[in-house]
Amino acid sequence: MTILDQLAAEARERVAAAKAKQPSFQDYPKQVLPFLRPGVGLQFICEVKRASPSKGLIAREFPYVDIAVDYEVGGATAISVLTEPNHFLGADKYLRDIARRVHIPVLRKDFVVDAYQIYQARWLGASAVLLIVSILSPAQLAEYIQVTESLGMAALVEAHDAAEIEVALAAGAKIIGVNNRDLKDFSVDTSNAAALRALVPPNVVFVSESGVRGPEDIPAIVASGADAVLVGEALMRAPHRELRLRKMIKAAQGRYVKMPELKVCGITRVEDARALNAVCPSYAGFIFVPSSRRRVDLGLALEMREVLDRRTTTVGVFADAPIPEVAQVVASGAVSVVQLHGNEDATYIAQLRQAIPALVVIKAVPVDSAARIVEYAQRGADYLLLDNVRGGSGETFDWNLIEQAKQLAAAQGVTIPPYFLAGGLHPENIKAAAALQPYALDVNSGVETDGYKDPGKLRWLKEYGGNVE
Repeated sequence: MTILDQLAAEARERVAAAKAKQPSFQDYPKQVLPFLRPGVGLQFICEVKRASPSKGLIAREFPYVDIAVDYEVGGATAISVLTEPNHFLGADKYLRDIARRVHIPVLRKDFVVDAYQIYQARWLGASAVLLIVSILSPAQLAEYIQVTESLGMAALVEAHDAAEIEVALAAGAKIIGVNNRDLKDFSVDTSNAAALRALVPPNVVFVSESGVRGPEDIPAIVASGADAVLVGEALMRAPHRELRLRKMIKAAQGRYVKMPELKVCGITRVEDARALNAVCPSYAGFIFVPSSRRRVDLGLALEMREVLDRRTTTVGVFADAPIPEVAQVVASGAVSVVQLHGNEDATYIAQLRQAIPALVVIKAVPVDSAARIVEYAQRGADYLLLDNVRGGSGETFDWNLIEQAKQLAAAQGVTIPPYFLAGGLHPENIKAAAALQPYALDVNSGVETDGYKDPGKLRWLKEYGGNVE
């Protein structure tokens, strides 16, 4: 039995239980919003998703209505809401609450195996439902499309290969999505949708689903001729969901210039947090290393987290700290990302992930050689932070080592994770640093005067423009 077979079987069990409690539906919401249109440029369906079978827990904190509002403000055409409860940790109430709050159409994304779920989706406030070709017979698919349209809703019919597209078209699908993720084993092939685009007629809306990592992937989707794209994890994990979506929309319009994210580390005062809000960097770092002159305690970190703009993700910096100590700081809500500056190896990082589900880990690399970067790339962190061997010195390292490391890693079959670039960044070298295309730039002493963050010096970050619209 594949994962998809299991999901469909569990859906049938849920439907049977739901029918026993609520056999039918009345008092449908009056409004059904138009879902997608052909020929208007690339449209964005943005997903509210807490977890997935392939990635596990994606969002430990899950203010689902706020997430949906971020998408709407950022320019989303529609919102996809996962309601499957066991593997995606979805809920019907997420759909209902979001549909009542936003003013754009909402798609119920679930494993529809019974017409009952379509009526239920309409009752919850959905304007569209997902129908997956591979778990329905051709007759069921045709029937469910008719039921959906009779309720005034749209059906996004999901296919994965040429044969399934043929079934979808024969059933009368007006919107076809090709999933770049194979739901049988959850592997991803980002070229799948583009390869199948020509099989879908121009009068049928074509959606490219899954596999988008960031704005840099959007031009290829536009070039493929897609009418819409469904984006999930890339937005759910983004520190600035609204900003990330706007960058994707700019990329679709050919107006996006890729710039690294920004991180300001070593925040030590509530005043620093207030000053950062004028720049709103993607990340702000609190240092918990006892030997650091910028060390803060948990109480102060919580105060600063309360003041910081909610779009700024907070990072806790540790060095060889006991795992329970790190877990306590994360559990408090002071930080949601952990940055490791000691001798933490792959075993430590694995144990840390076991103790703190869905944790994002940055591993600092004291760069003295290309081999050092490649070695640290294999420790299991989500990101590396490349810094001078004397971290915190305010000095750069030899940036040529980064390209050497990429070549060495390719020769060894090693993947280097996205990296933060740190060490001696200031107004004179920030553009050169950005040209290296790191995931993020990490500034600290370059925005300080007498050891404290200087609001005046923070202004050049805004002028740099990496994270500010």
